Amino acid sequence: MQIAITGGGGFLASMLVRRLLNNGLAGQPVTRIVTIDLVPCPVVDPRVQSMVADVGDRETLTRAIAADTKAVVHLAAVVSGQAEADFDLGTRVNIDATRALLEHVRALGTKPRFVFTSSVAAFGGKLPERVQDDTRALPQSSYGVQKVIGELLVGDYTRKGFIDGITLRVPTISVRPGAPNKAASSFASGIIREPLAGIQAICPVSPEMRMWLQSPDRAIDNLLHALTLDGELLGNDRTVNLPGLSVSVGAMIDALRIAAGEEITKLIRYEHDPAVERIVASWPNDFDAVRARALGFVADEDYVSVVRAHMARVGDTPSATQHTPA
Repeated sequence: MQIAITGGGGFLASMLVRRLLNNGLAGQPVTRIVTIDLVPCPVVDPRVQSMVADVGDRETLTRAIAADTKAVVHLAAVVSGQAEADFDLGTRVNIDATRALLEHVRALGTKPRFVFTSSVAAFGGKLPERVQDDTRALPQSSYGVQKVIGELLVGDYTRKGFIDGITLRVPTISVRPGAPNKAASSFASGIIREPLAGIQAICPVSPEMRMWLQSPDRAIDNLLHALTLDGELLGNDRTVNLPGLSVSVGAMIDALRIAAGEEITKLIRYEHDPAVERIVASWPNDFDAVRARALGFVADEDYVSVVRAHMARVGDTPSATQHTPA
């Protein structure tokens, strides 16, 4: 079985690649994975072909995705803060490249499973206390608008029979390993990841700010489930609000304190950033997610477990007392 993954140099993609190589998909071994990104996929395996290229480049798509590709996972994106700051870049990558990818797959005539990752940034404006499955998408950022356009394209290409598509509105992923990115939500990982590494972290929003979160492990579980879910169960609505955890920033820091101790949390400093807070505050912070759960998608049990899973992934945690805050 051959699978193509865009954004293949990212941490979620690399986790997905490893799971597919180790466990296969739907009882079948995955014999080849082609990744496309501006940076190489970090997974070294003879079954992985890492293409360092622009996902919107038609020649690259021709070489990467052929008629024997059974599924495409479209993870590549310009993230929220960067898409807001650079409108042209966000439009080119999040809209134009997505459509180029869909058009390429359409031309194959093979109707592969197409998994597109959207975001809670699809919502905004006046929202109910808990977002329902039928709550109207009204994004308040360029990134959110670009993601909703992608959702609609995936739905229409599926309706026309060009692909077998599904869009996952993914909660903010926390805790992301590695370096901070340009997402407005980057702090949701940084306030956990950096202190655990003995580095001072800046929190740009108030401790009362609530967020809708999901761990990397549950995100991979849900991506794998989306690759095998019977499309008939989705009907004409191919967009799914994934389940997650509604957690305040203060509760996230409390979870870090429980998992790693009081001294670690002293490396967190509040430094208000109105631009970040405006974007994040426009996103919903709690979902009903009844449909997703009925379809078999999953959430984390609690945020303390999320922090501990990150600690286990990165290994021994240094003592905060051994480091001088930056």
